Amino acid sequence: MHELISELQAAATPERAKTSAWFFKTGAGQYGEGDIFIGISNPDLRTICKKYTHLSLQELQILLSDPIHEYRLAALIILVNQMKKAKGEARRHIYEFYLANTQQINNWDLVDTSARDIVGAYLYDKDRSILTQMATTDHLWTQRIAIIASWYFINKKQYQDTFAIATLLLRHKHDLIHKAIGWMLREIWKQETKDTGNATQVEGFLEKNIKLMPRTALRYSIEKMPEERRKYFMNLK
Repeated sequence: MHELISELQAAATPERAKTSAWFFKTGAGQYGEGDIFIGISNPDLRTICKKYTHLSLQELQILLSDPIHEYRLAALIILVNQMKKAKGEARRHIYEFYLANTQQINNWDLVDTSARDIVGAYLYDKDRSILTQMATTDHLWTQRIAIIASWYFINKKQYQDTFAIATLLLRHKHDLIHKAIGWMLREIWKQETKDTGNATQVEGFLEKNIKLMPRTALRYSIEKMPEERRKYFMNLK
């Protein structure tokens, strides 16, 4: 693990650290308040992490507990890589380890890097009711994990979990949840259109819920639609 940290530090730049701190809203009262960046690009981070898939959960726990954002992101990238190769009990251990660390998965890039391929992948052939529990907590990042985890099911042409979680979160106050809802609805639209040429399920959801939907969620969800359909839904709003 010390070798990994040395490589991460060597790849860091003060200029990128300053940009990342601004981009991920680390100022007082912002969603990433207090987060610390050392400034590593995502491509560099992922390249480095490929060499450390062998790290134990105990070592990954140290990284996930670190105040430096890129160390936590590195731990999650490694955990995803491990999950993709894991079988049986090893998958369960990774999933449970992940859920035990949701307080450390505390920015949108950390969630988006990991929730689909750990939580979604593990729950695919299991009871998914825990996602409802996660969506109804008062913890922003746990709620985002719930909706982003459903992306795994969308890719398997299963949409009902996304619709159910989106419904629970439609009145949420934070735009990071609005964006996540819209993003996942857009993914359903893309999958439906690819399969059948007609996105009836997602458009039906929009028509039913459009008066409740935050404008950001709506704009994200219709972003890839033909202009005529975008105008239709914006006029409904």
